[in-house]
Amino acid sequence: MSDLWWKTLVLSPVVLGVTVLCSSRVIAAKTLDSAKDIKAEVFLAEAPTASRQLVAQAKTDDNNVLEQVKRYSSEANNQNSLSQVTSVSQFSDVQPTDWAFQALQSLVERYGCIAGYPNGTYRGNRALTRYEFAAGLNACLDRVNELIATATADLVTKQDLATLQRLQEEFSAELATLRGRVDSLEARTAELEAHQFSTTTKLVGEAIFAVTDNFGGNDDNNTVFQDRVRLDLQTSFTGKDTLHTRIAAGNAVGLTLPNDTFEGTQTFNLAPNTTNSAAIDWLSYYFPLGSNSQVYIAATGGIHSDYVPTVNPYFEDYDGGNGALSTFASESPIYRIGGGAGIGVNLGFGGGSTFKPSLTLGYFGSEPNNPLGGSGLFEGNYAALGQLNLNVGDRFTLAATYVHGYHGGGTALFDAGSASTTSGVVGTLQANFVGAGNAYASNSYGVEAAFKPSDKLSISGFVVYSDITGFGAGDDGEVWSYGAGVALPDFGKKGNLLGIFAGAQPYLGSAGGDRPYHIEGFYRYRVSDNISITPGVIWLTNPGQSTTDNEDAVIGTLRTTFNF
Repeated sequence: MSDLWWKTLVLSPVVLGVTVLCSSRVIAAKTLDSAKDIKAEVFLAEAPTASRQLVAQAKTDDNNVLEQVKRYSSEANNQNSLSQVTSVSQFSDVQPTDWAFQALQSLVERYGCIAGYPNGTYRGNRALTRYEFAAGLNACLDRVNELIATATADLVTKQDLATLQRLQEEFSAELATLRGRVDSLEARTAELEAHQFSTTTKLVGEAIFAVTDNFGGNDDNNTVFQDRVRLDLQTSFTGKDTLHTRIAAGNAVGLTLPNDTFEGTQTFNLAPNTTNSAAIDWLSYYFPLGSNSQVYIAATGGIHSDYVPTVNPYFEDYDGGNGALSTFASESPIYRIGGGAGIGVNLGFGGGSTFKPSLTLGYFGSEPNNPLGGSGLFEGNYAALGQLNLNVGDRFTLAATYVHGYHGGGTALFDAGSASTTSGVVGTLQANFVGAGNAYASNSYGVEAAFKPSDKLSISGFVVYSDITGFGAGDDGEVWSYGAGVALPDFGKKGNLLGIFAGAQPYLGSAGGDRPYHIEGFYRYRVSDNISITPGVIWLTNPGQSTTDNEDAVIGTLRTTFNF
């Protein structure tokens, strides 16, 4: 027994050696990073008898903690798997002139407990993740157990002990600094835990200030200053699910355009009311179904774009304040057909890295809380969606969409689930209210595509056709819409976005008159991580699809968005 204890004591400097070496890699990487991007660090006390502590220091921005953990986890699970080496010469990026060459050579060639990356590199100057530290430490501990079991003589020389002692003394100041930072982090973590709002819920907010006006002919609008605020309580019970409880308020009223068209609707116009009264406008729950699928359940305020890919990158921001200005440019009008309460399922197929197909199915009832006849989840207005999604790598996406809907008398086709008898959220009056106010059914077909030739350019577009079958004489009709956009992310500055979108707003094919074209340009300027300013112009030709010539509408907007 005494012999076993002696050998364990003798071998403890080996563990200390790999620990100091790992810590030195952290210190070396730290000098290469800027002070504003603090990598996760791992500290192990230098005294052989001290207890080992692994502490990850998150970025100073608390909002990025989950993203950082996800990145490290992905990094460890994907391309950075470690493999054992038997000679330090196998590392292409380690030179005999490196300051830690001898220590690394000893741990590799004498003890065989240092692993490298599959491409033959050691990466001594990059920050050490917890996964890599655990792999290296485990390899050395396994080697220690092996040496003890075989009772190998002369395990550690006096020269080894002197080298380890010199390394310990050389880095004593850095280790003391790390210990102080760890103590500070522990104190800060304890304070946050003591005053946290909830262990399961975080608050995500958005506030929009918007100044807008119509500068076209026949304009009866005044310049207005409007607002909208959304507070989203995001709760997770398993770490993979999310319950959204969103409270919204706003006072934005849409501009008045000829023939009472809905073509000028902007995303910040979508609020539960126009009196700045707070209300729950969205209550939904996401949870995974297997490894490649997800289920979405909405109790109120659900829309199709909550669960189905809209294939319109950069323009789509879930009607938030960082994408396109208008409801037309942000997503295809087919996703505005129906909404309310219901369920959606996104089913992924195959695990190929380049070809990733998926199928999305969903159903919404617009009057689910009304128990009276002709209402409810299945007898009132509803919309059922099916979409096939094809992703080819990270550059090209194609989707084919079908939506079948029932619409009560006098309700709009593109109502986003409001079931209102007075308003839609996109398109002309004729396209939204086909026929003479009677109930009707719709079968809508859409194709969406997006191509990203580079990280600085994205091209996307859609085509929508709706076949309307009215329940009254002469109530049938065909509704068309199409559009395409070009987005330039990071234009002029990282985080900025220049977007140009053009197309035809939803119009009734049999109504005659010139088509109502929509041309929109905006530039989102990122003031900081939490504030952006977006000036933009929306040019509408022949608004209202009039058979007589209508003056064009030119809507100017200055939108400021605060995210927190």
